Amino acid sequence: MKKNLICVSCPLGCPIEVEIENGEVVAVIGNTCKRGDSYARTEITNPMRSLTTSVKVCGGVHPVVPVKSSGPVPKGKMFDCMEAINAACAKAPVKIGDVIIKDILGLGVDIIATNCDEGK
Repeated sequence: MKKNLICVSCPLGCPIEVEIENGEVVAVIGNTCKRGDSYARTEITNPMRSLTTSVKVCGGVHPVVPVKSSGPVPKGKMFDCMEAINAACAKAPVKIGDVIIKDILGLGVDIIATNCDEGK
């Protein structure tokens, strides 16, 4: 089986063709840099995504504060991560860089504040 992807590892956006046999990547064609090969193999076998969203703030001026994941999370765990994030409430004051949820779902990734709320 063959799958076509557009690489997002660098600004070139190379069209990549990935050949898959028995669930294994056997060939990556079309990438112009090493990152494209790595991206294609990961995207086929274990796709990862960065997560950006917001978390409720308890005792803050604003009802929510924007957050991001400290690293990529498995695409298949995104909804589970969002459930945990939606259940959380960051206590004001919140500063940029504060860890709101440490090691979400045991994935080794923290959820970090990207803005602040000094509280009421």
